[in-house]
Amino acid sequence: MAKAFEQPIYVTRPLLPDITGVTERLKQVWDSKQLTNFGAQHDELSRELKEYLETDHISMFSNGTMALLLGLKALKLTGEVITTPFTFPATVQALDWNNLTPVFCDIDPATYNIDADKIEALITEKTTAILGVHVFGNPCDVEKIQAIADKHGLKVIYDGAHAFGSKIDGVPISSFGDMTMFSFHATKLFNTIEGGALAYSDPALCAQLKLLRNFGIANAEEVVLSGLNAKMNEVQAGVGIEVLKVIGEERRKRHAIKRAYQENLVDIDGVRVLTTLEDESSSYQYFVIEIEEAAFGHSRDNLHKVLQQYNVFARKYFYPLCSDFEWYRELPSARPENLPHAKQAVQQVLAMPYYGDLPIESVEAICGIIRELHITQKSLSQI
Repeated sequence: MAKAFEQPIYVTRPLLPDITGVTERLKQVWDSKQLTNFGAQHDELSRELKEYLETDHISMFSNGTMALLLGLKALKLTGEVITTPFTFPATVQALDWNNLTPVFCDIDPATYNIDADKIEALITEKTTAILGVHVFGNPCDVEKIQAIADKHGLKVIYDGAHAFGSKIDGVPISSFGDMTMFSFHATKLFNTIEGGALAYSDPALCAQLKLLRNFGIANAEEVVLSGLNAKMNEVQAGVGIEVLKVIGEERRKRHAIKRAYQENLVDIDGVRVLTTLEDESSSYQYFVIEIEEAAFGHSRDNLHKVLQQYNVFARKYFYPLCSDFEWYRELPSARPENLPHAKQAVQQVLAMPYYGDLPIESVEAICGIIRELHITQKSLSQI
């Protein structure tokens, strides 16, 4: 009989480097007397991330939402952008703040990414871009999406908040499309407490993005466009430099935890692991399962509640669908009949606790709770 954990186990835990290194970084910031405005810590982290992500150009921001919002602005998009309803609200909120209309495309039930085979039918004379999301670190069908974009003269932007450092057949995730956004929020594999970045290949965007994240100020006497304050400060950057040092070890730990989950869940009917990629193909950001109620014997929501009773706090990503937001419901593309797979997915997905310091014994116990719930229901159904 499974027992509740004495201390709560949450879906994630921030990756924190040794405080000694952070303290030294803070001393450098204090000595410099520069807290923001593209200082030494900012520039050092920018160089290191450019190398780590293997990208031609990178611009850093105060958070991922501002990165995406201003990235879309820099691309001068108008009209409609085809995107997925199965994503975090920030993805479509960045469209809102650019006066862009999302056109929701259903998802691929295998990967939960935007279904590339359904994009072209949604293109109109108002379409200017495709905004894909590498959901849970599973890469979009980048080749097919790019072919569609090239055919119709569209920009391609990727929300890579879940895909930091991952690759597709050895090619860095940031190499695809016109731009990729990364989130450095505290819950992400790599964090700067709060923060984000854009990776892109067009050098012309560098100067534009620097203006956009710094009020449009060109020099001490000239403001050339309407920008925002979205700069990454020196404390954020300093923490990020230290976090980047421990990413490799964290990925190794998460690899072992992922294997433990898979080994303990493999023979439970109605449970499918969505995050199966490994090594350089994986971001090791999340471990996510899908619950098929008929086979498992319980709904995802019921399993979610049962786990909470044992002090385990998984998360229903992404719930609710963005297309269900009140201000989108009247859009033709938001109609339930147009998004059958997304509607189903949002009722089945559960992100499990996943971070490097999670003991393997705890993973085994969590899987034991899931197994016990399934066996109990299976036994009752046979009476």
